[in-house]
Amino acid sequence: MNILLWHVHGSWTTSFVQGKHRYLVPVNPARDEWGRGRARTFDWPDSVEELPHDQIRDIDVAIAQRPEELDLIPPHVPVIYVEHNTPKGDVPNTRHPLADRDDVLIAHVTHFNELFWDCGGTRTTVIEHGIVEPAARWTGALERLAVVTNEPVRRGRVTGTDLFGRFPAVDVFGMGVAGLDGCAVHEDLPQRAMHEAVAQRRAYLHLCRWTSLGLSLIEAMQMGMPVLALATTEAVVAVPPDAGVLSTRVDDLVEAAHWLLDEPEEAARLGARARQVALARYGLDRFLADWDRLLEEQTCASR
Repeated sequence: MNILLWHVHGSWTTSFVQGKHRYLVPVNPARDEWGRGRARTFDWPDSVEELPHDQIRDIDVAIAQRPEELDLIPPHVPVIYVEHNTPKGDVPNTRHPLADRDDVLIAHVTHFNELFWDCGGTRTTVIEHGIVEPAARWTGALERLAVVTNEPVRRGRVTGTDLFGRFPAVDVFGMGVAGLDGCAVHEDLPQRAMHEAVAQRRAYLHLCRWTSLGLSLIEAMQMGMPVLALATTEAVVAVPPDAGVLSTRVDDLVEAAHWLLDEPEEAARLGARARQVALARYGLDRFLADWDRLLEEQTCASR
């Protein structure tokens, strides 16, 4: 099957392109948001081909991730719109930009997203995340906490940036992390190097107030890291109580951080459970099988 999709979310796409299909990714000379082409910091298989948008032919199905992409997809090509994000604005009354359409299917990445978006009469489904299992394994050798997030300075309260300073020994990894006060920052590391560095930290800190479900959280769990997380959005489903500590009371999480920094054996116990849960729920094989079923349904329905 020939699948058109834009390179929008590198981590999600890395999992998606591990399937059995041919993936056609637009590229332009600027390699901007409309033509990034193949990833440079993720490992993608040879089945991902980058081509100028006007040279892409023989499309069986298109994966859209931004409303503006719909105008760039040839007529009569079946479209699946992947909704990665939680709704913004007048939650829980936020109307999805593709609400009440009969020419597209919205695939949410979490059940929380499907619950909170008002999609009207548009058909929806949920395909939960699945990831390529990181090669790195947790050691917890460094008595520090790891945060992985992009643009925490700009996004502020959404990513819980205002809470970082309440925790001891925080290392922040990601893009746009320069300028954070009171934290050690590690910017723009290749994915493999970032995994290896994160796995050396004692615990993973997830302070996002309003986010879908960060793939970096799942990656940390699959590496065997214990989790400290705000009990918000999909995190309450992804992280069971015996895999970490979740709370909406920040002081509880600060106390738990000190506990795990002081008790590496307890951190190892929680991390082992986190790895078991994340491999079972967010494994790559299940993710790809779910997508194969949906792709087949959509292409068959359009014939």
